[in-house]
Amino acid sequence: MKEEVLFNLKQVHQRIENACRNSGRNVSDVRLLLATKTVTANNIQIAIEAGETLIGENKMQELRDKNPILKDLKVERHFIGHLQTNKVKDVLKYVTCIQSLDRLSLANELDKQLQKEGRTLDVFIQVNTSFEESKFGLPPTEVLSFIQKIKRYETLKIKGLMTIGLLDVEKEKMRPSLRLLRKIRDEIYAAEPEEIPNLQLSMGMSQDLELAIAEGSNIIRVGTAIFGNRFLGKEIWNENIAE
Repeated sequence: MKEEVLFNLKQVHQRIENACRNSGRNVSDVRLLLATKTVTANNIQIAIEAGETLIGENKMQELRDKNPILKDLKVERHFIGHLQTNKVKDVLKYVTCIQSLDRLSLANELDKQLQKEGRTLDVFIQVNTSFEESKFGLPPTEVLSFIQKIKRYETLKIKGLMTIGLLDVEKEKMRPSLRLLRKIRDEIYAAEPEEIPNLQLSMGMSQDLELAIAEGSNIIRVGTAIFGNRFLGKEIWNENIAE
């Protein structure tokens, strides 16, 4: 498995470099996040020891179960799945960023727990740019007003926007949902030109990372192309699918 993971990592980085070159972007502007849902801690460790510095988990239980092996490794951990309010306290033990903030009830719970701990937390606002019922996230028209409410929480530091784009066999059908996130980011800049600078875009996965980079993504969340398909016949991003 080690050789497979290392080979796949090399291939993904080559795809990222090619996409940046084709889009006229600097490769240093794009980070690779390892999407590690269902991936064993040992396989994650292989990637980290190969130089990867960012991973994303979808489930609190996986954060907890993998922590004994990962806790002493130099890696940044984000939470990228749908977060239930009753799991906030536990998730905050392991991560420095929540990429799936999509409702005020979650913001309230995060703020309450962060105040108790005397710390702040980076957050990305999740947006449903594909308008699919199977995906979580704010409707695009509600993002700006939601951000204005989140700014009131001193514990939450808005770092960017996240989306799971439409996945389709025809790549050009996938592009609009990615482009929409960039459009929303630009609208936020126009409305809040100084208060929320340098908003990052987290979008693009194994299937659509080239399109996402072309549309301005700063964080690519890749799992299957590195660790293999762990959910044969299922969409691994779909949080409504039982494990």
